[in-house]
Amino acid sequence: MFFPAEWHQQAFVQLTWPHKDTDWAPVLTDAIDCFCEIVREISKYEPVLIVAQYPDMTRADLIQRGVNMAGITFVPCPTNDTWARDHAFITCIDSAQKRVLLNDFQFNGWGLKFAANHDNQINKVILPYLTAQYCAIGTKAEYRNHLDFVFEGGSIESDGEGTLMVTSSCLLAENRNNTLSQQEIEEKLKSYFQAKRVLWIHHSWLAGDDTDGHIDTIARFCSPTSIAYVKCYNPQDEHYEELQAMEQELLSLRTVEDKPYTLFPLPLPDPCFDEDGNKLPATHANFLIINRAVLVPTYHQPDKDCEALAQLKIAFPNREVIGIDCRVLILQHGSLHCSTMQYPQIVG
Repeated sequence: MFFPAEWHQQAFVQLTWPHKDTDWAPVLTDAIDCFCEIVREISKYEPVLIVAQYPDMTRADLIQRGVNMAGITFVPCPTNDTWARDHAFITCIDSAQKRVLLNDFQFNGWGLKFAANHDNQINKVILPYLTAQYCAIGTKAEYRNHLDFVFEGGSIESDGEGTLMVTSSCLLAENRNNTLSQQEIEEKLKSYFQAKRVLWIHHSWLAGDDTDGHIDTIARFCSPTSIAYVKCYNPQDEHYEELQAMEQELLSLRTVEDKPYTLFPLPLPDPCFDEDGNKLPATHANFLIINRAVLVPTYHQPDKDCEALAQLKIAFPNREVIGIDCRVLILQHGSLHCSTMQYPQIVG
């Protein structure tokens, strides 16, 4: 059993759709435009599963915007929000028995910050659909109950070869698993994901972030030997010292062969604000790797966006790198990767 890297072959990707009863209501049309664009791009490469409180309306949203509906499955379910990365299953592979293990963790609204009563029940509702999706490709799906442990998909990175990367600010945060020590949490992660080691990043702050520093906002594996990360070049920026400290941490890390990682710096976007002047957590590190492509959030900042896309093209030379305008997503303090969850496919 192993926890595949995101670049592993995928069976499909899940999204949870924005609707009028969520915090997206003031900007709902713009949010739906963005989600439709994400689905449009993903569906060129693999199937999509959409969790929707109002599936007929969601279908109409997509058709109205000209999205090809082939390969899109809808699951009706009440939802609080749209961050599939954090409430969805985290999936491992058992190749020997030709099965995937759907790990269900407790989602508590990022440490009881927001309501999650519906979102924490989504996995129970979609389990039969996931089982059917996998059955159709000859794979058994097995449910694993870890609801005694608070954990979010955005808080973990895997290189697919037994190395995990996490942040202490998130995993050791109050109102998650504060009765457990760092060592106890590490042992749980090794057990759940059959990992050999856990790399802890201790500097991970972005202004406006509600997640307590998810790893997928600041540093991402691009291969077992490379990491893309957010870099701040401006000494006057409030992020400068923290991100410089994070960069030093990344420089000190070693691969399993005891070699330094190849690092791909992604420029910290210029400050973005909501209408009340609150800073928003824009980051190009919140990209999604899919079959044969990488979808990258952009923020209408040509120089920064182009530099990030260019760096990721170097990091992923055999994949198409596609930018998607995600300015609306950061209004709710997330971005592209946060909005999605991939499900791996057994190869061979």
